[in-house]
Amino acid sequence: MKLISEFYSFISNIGPEKFFRYFYFFVIFEFFRFFVLEILVLLYWVGAKRARRSGMREAHLELMSRRPLVSVVIPGKNEGKHLFKLIDSLRKQTYTNIQIIVVDDGSDDETPIIGRNLERRGYIDLFLRNDVRGGKASAANLAIRYARGEFIIALDADCNYLPDAIERILVPFYYDKDIGGVGGSVQVYNYDYSVATALQAIEYYDTISVGRIVSSELGLYRVISGAFGAFRKDAIEKIGGWDVGPGMDGDISVKLRKLGYKVKFESDAVCRTNVPNTFKKLAKQRLRWDKSLIRFRLRKHNDIFLPTKTFMWINFFSFLENVFYNVFLNFKWYFYLGDMIINFLSYLPFIFITNVILYATYNVIKYLIFGIFRLKRMEAIIYLLPYAPIMVFYFGYFLRIVRTRAYLQEFFFKASYNDNWNPAKSSRAAKALGI
Repeated sequence: MKLISEFYSFISNIGPEKFFRYFYFFVIFEFFRFFVLEILVLLYWVGAKRARRSGMREAHLELMSRRPLVSVVIPGKNEGKHLFKLIDSLRKQTYTNIQIIVVDDGSDDETPIIGRNLERRGYIDLFLRNDVRGGKASAANLAIRYARGEFIIALDADCNYLPDAIERILVPFYYDKDIGGVGGSVQVYNYDYSVATALQAIEYYDTISVGRIVSSELGLYRVISGAFGAFRKDAIEKIGGWDVGPGMDGDISVKLRKLGYKVKFESDAVCRTNVPNTFKKLAKQRLRWDKSLIRFRLRKHNDIFLPTKTFMWINFFSFLENVFYNVFLNFKWYFYLGDMIINFLSYLPFIFITNVILYATYNVIKYLIFGIFRLKRMEAIIYLLPYAPIMVFYFGYFLRIVRTRAYLQEFFFKASYNDNWNPAKSSRAAKALGI
């Protein structure tokens, strides 16, 4: 009771000036950027989408009249158990002029048997196999050599796609001829498996999908998901395909942007994926993702920050925003925590509790408002609502600790080159080339 009374006294006497002093990190860096700005851009996007409706209809008509061949590329290792479900979703697509290429990257399960069976039965057009594992980039580049399509769609084997997904992801290419790549919207299929998958489902809805709508509308979109991305084949050939490494999705998107191509996000082209079902598996995945930000943004493509002949302001701001919010503010939060400990130690429990209440309330309101933009999955939205308040611990502590570990490992030890996600020989070659 004493603690409650003291907390009530703390809240009652806080005042606007003290409130800002205690919670400036939330007010400046979270609320305005990830709530106010995103809602404003989303409202603009709704209006812009309506204004583009006529042009998109014409683009759709052009697509369906030309019906270009599209090569669907599926690289992977030990993915045989997923292939039937994936191929079934591809055979049900409304856009049917597709060439399906599966590349087995040195699997030691039954993938070769399953893949060749699919090819023999005519469910896929081509099954390729690397007897020695070369990595996902190597497998994807092998498929490109056999791809006959005007467009390349790169997929992950453990996903499935809504029936109109391929049709919808192709339309933007005919709306704007300067577009070199389009990213699809990735949603969580196994959202009801565990707490870990439920929290990721909310993240994919609110942070990833909505964030990509906003960044695409602002011209800052920078990562075409490897689970569902479409590219002009001639653009892929110009940039030399995929480079080795974790973060190859973001890397190829940046390479396209540096050549002057636009990259866009198509929220209506929907892919559903199975995410890691435990926090241990999730941490392993995010360590790989977060290392790639340092490796590719701050090392390989740091020329985007320099006034070279290929300098473009839009790429500069895209990188700056990414590095500021993901790297700088990640470490800034620890300085904020230190500030609170040094200057307001006696109030620290109340500051912590108030922060939790602020973030929990903010997450619920944000989830409900953003739900307006994803009404098609109402059952999932309702199921996930009780998890929204605990996103404060998922974002604020779990992912922050994982990010910090990844950044430090990559900053000081270039740990991504030792990640077994890539074969050691490929990583050694990439390190020697500085990629």
